[in-house]
Amino acid sequence: MPAWTRPGPHSERRTGEFIARLVLALLGAGLMLVVIWLASQSASDLSVLSAAILLALIPLGLVLLVVFWIDRWEPEPLPTLIVAFLWGAGVSTAISMLVNTTVLYAAAESTLSLEGAFQISAVVSAPLIEETTKGLGVLIIFLIWRRTFNGAVDGLVYASVVAAGFAFAENIGYFIRYWDSITGIFIVRGLFSPFAHVTFTACTGLAIGMSARRRSPAAWVWMTPIGLVCAITLHAIWNGVIASGNPVVMFVLVSVPVFIVSMGIVAWLRWAERMTMRSRLDDYARAGWFAPAEVQMLTTGKGRRLGRRWAVSRGPQAVHAMAVFQKTAAELAQLRQQAVDGHAQADFSAKESELLDRITLARRTFLGGQ
Repeated sequence: MPAWTRPGPHSERRTGEFIARLVLALLGAGLMLVVIWLASQSASDLSVLSAAILLALIPLGLVLLVVFWIDRWEPEPLPTLIVAFLWGAGVSTAISMLVNTTVLYAAAESTLSLEGAFQISAVVSAPLIEETTKGLGVLIIFLIWRRTFNGAVDGLVYASVVAAGFAFAENIGYFIRYWDSITGIFIVRGLFSPFAHVTFTACTGLAIGMSARRRSPAAWVWMTPIGLVCAITLHAIWNGVIASGNPVVMFVLVSVPVFIVSMGIVAWLRWAERMTMRSRLDDYARAGWFAPAEVQMLTTGKGRRLGRRWAVSRGPQAVHAMAVFQKTAAELAQLRQQAVDGHAQADFSAKESELLDRITLARRTFLGGQ
């Protein structure tokens, strides 16, 4: 009979992370269903609710395609991304609905003007509460799964998924409420501004992600509020322009410039991520673990595509091995970057050896045992 041994710290950590992921997912999913149920009370029949959900899936799909494109080199864990989505669609949306509605009624009573109350709710309450609750979701994920945060891109990805979840649930409510003018509301929210919430919350996510690269483990304490203030400010300006009642002005003067600037920032962040990856893999190349040509292949989009295309000619096993080779090399680079930043994991040496062994096996497989 085998002797009983106490689970190691890594097993305990995985168990704790699983429980946290399960609790947050159930909380988010439950509140998302509540939000959708509340929105459905305004629907004339079930077909309106179904159509609203289907329409809300269109901008959601577009946003997630872009997010997964940004995150394709070193993808974040899918279960954690699901938690991020459910936080945005459930927790953040539910709290925001409650607070914004309360502020709206309080403002209407104090100003005796429903129009003025809507202005206060849109420009003051909504940006403050919505960005705070969305940002809180990103921060919670960061604090629980900090080892998965390797820089600004990771913060951007998690923030974008939280915001995508929020926008999805919010759009369902808007589409049902304004069903009589669904064409116009869908064009404005689904086509003109699908990345609005993503852009706002990305400010907070970028700040949190950047804090992961700082040597101080408490850098998030002062960096997160900076990103949050930027998110709230952008959101307030956006809602203020929308309140002017001219969607064309909003699209031309706000949406297009913000989108162009955002894409420029994303392009720069991805370039910086590639340069960081190249520097870290060069460290291993100097130690003989990679050939210079392999580093070049692994750190350029063209090189990775050519590598996968070459693997196709070698058969299914080679294709799988090349995918493992590329993914594991990215993990290795991120692991070493954490150590360079002063945040080496307790099991760094064991994890490094495991990744190097996996890379060696994958290389041997796609080279056919050479």
